[in-house]
Amino acid sequence: MREQFMQRALELAQQAEAEGEVPVGAVLVLNDEIIGEGFNQPISVSDPTAHAEIIAIRQAAEKINNYRLINSTLYVTLEPCAMCANALIHARVEKVVFGAKRLNDKLNHIVEYEGGILESECSDVLKNFFKVKR
Repeated sequence: MREQFMQRALELAQQAEAEGEVPVGAVLVLNDEIIGEGFNQPISVSDPTAHAEIIAIRQAAEKINNYRLINSTLYVTLEPCAMCANALIHARVEKVVFGAKRLNDKLNHIVEYEGGILESECSDVLKNFFKVKR
């Protein structure tokens, strides 16, 4: 079954390429059923987060009506980037199976980073939220 799922991911990658996108495809599987799939679309939808993995995660979460994708496996044609890897962690995806390794893991852009502005107030909002939840 692994090859079948990766074959579907490859078909999705070809669809991305046909649309002028970087050719990456992904399928999310639960209990041997595809519950989400996607291909790279950041250019066509003007969304830098529209990677194949993110689209598959969103579709799967909607399908099962849960933001936790416990016991699922993602099949993706390219090893996930840092953004997608973190999304997979937050979604509680159990396993990732990828085809090609990342060609270059260097960042192509550096973001200026600053923290501590209204830190106490921002922290209190979160603390109060979780105090009520727990």
